[in-house]
Amino acid sequence: MLRWAEATAYGAGGGLIVEAVVTYGRLRAWQQARHAARVADDRLPRIGKFVDPPADSLAALFRVMLGSVAGWLLHAEITGVYAAVTVGASAPALLAQLGRATTATDALRANEPSGSPAQADPPELDPVREASP
Repeated sequence: MLRWAEATAYGAGGGLIVEAVVTYGRLRAWQQARHAARVADDRLPRIGKFVDPPADSLAALFRVMLGSVAGWLLHAEITGVYAAVTVGASAPALLAQLGRATTATDALRANEPSGSPAQADPPELDPVREASP
């Protein structure tokens, strides 16, 4: 089990790794577009069509923060560095899933029809009425 500070740091690192892969994908798309434009003797595309520094930086910051929050939240369950990095890398999907999680009672109630007897008040039993003809 990792301490919370370690899990938080490794989780942030996992988020940073994912963001680096996303940025590499954008740069690779720019490179391929440039190669295609050179072959076709077209105008070379600018990098600004593939990378938006303010928006991409903000998205990267939030991905790193989500990775660190996920590492912090799950530090008691994380048993190693690779697990913490994985939690950080999958933080947006993982935290969204945790946000949608329900308790067992909520899950059972969600499957009941709206007018089911389980939700209605139980009938009161009157021993005098039951005994009279």
